[in-house]
Amino acid sequence: MQLGLIGDPVHHSRSPAMMNAALAAAGLSGRYRLLPTPAEALSARLAEVRAGMAGVNVTVPHKRRVVALLDELDPVAAAIGAVNTIVNREGRLVGFNTDADGFYWALERDGLCPGEALVLGAGGAARAVVYALVARGWLVGVHNRTLERAQRLVEEVGGWLVVPQKLEKAVRRTPLLVNATSVGLGDPEASPLPPGVLPEAGAVVDLVYQPLETRLLREARAAGLAVQDGLAMLLGQGVRAFELWTGRPAPVAVMERALREGER
Repeated sequence: MQLGLIGDPVHHSRSPAMMNAALAAAGLSGRYRLLPTPAEALSARLAEVRAGMAGVNVTVPHKRRVVALLDELDPVAAAIGAVNTIVNREGRLVGFNTDADGFYWALERDGLCPGEALVLGAGGAARAVVYALVARGWLVGVHNRTLERAQRLVEEVGGWLVVPQKLEKAVRRTPLLVNATSVGLGDPEASPLPPGVLPEAGAVVDLVYQPLETRLLREARAAGLAVQDGLAMLLGQGVRAFELWTGRPAPVAVMERALREGER
C-alpha cells in the first residue's frame, strides 16, 4: 500500500512517522512518504497517484487547487471547498476532507466544546474548522488579515465576519479561540494576536505544530487558559484518513505515540 503527502513544502511533516507506525501496527505492508510537489507539478503528481498509489494526503498550498483535478468529491469536501485526503478507487481519485471531523474529534476528546468560537484565518484549514463547527450548530466568528477572503469563507461555509476594529473585543469574549493561520509556523515569537490580547476565559487551540508550543499557546497557558496544540488535529485527521484508505479501525494510541515521540 503506497501512500504519501503532497504539498510544498512537506519536509516539516510528521505524517510519515504517524502513518508508517499505523501501517505496521495494522499488519499492512506499504509505505507513507513525503512527495514535495510544486504547483506546476500537481497534475503530474496526481497521475502518479492514479497509476499506482492507494491514496495521499494534501497540504498547503494545494488543498483547494486539487479540487478541480479530481474525479469525485465527498459531500463534506465539496461543502468546504478543500481536500486534504485523496483515495484511489480503481483509478478514480476521490477527494475527502478529514480535517473537519479530525478537528472536532480532537475538541471532543479534550472536552473543549463550548458551542461558540472565534476562528483566525481563511485558508483551507480555517474552512474545515468553520465547517466542522457550523455544521454542529456552533456560533462562529471569522477573522482574517485579508477581509475579502474571510468574507468569502463566511458566505460559502458559514459563520460571521469579525472586522479588525472588533477583533480585540471578540477575542476577549470568545470561549474558544482557534488559530488556523500559519502565523507562528517556524517562528516561536510570532503571534496572530496583538500583544496582551487573549480570551478572558476558556481555551485556545493553535493548529501550528512547528514549534509545538507557539507564542500564542505559551501566553494562553500562562494566563490560565486551557490549550490544545496542533498535533491534536493532525492526529484526528490522520485517524480518519487511515480508515478511508484501509477500511480498518485506526490504531489511535500507536499513531499518537509516533507523533509525540518526535518532541522527546
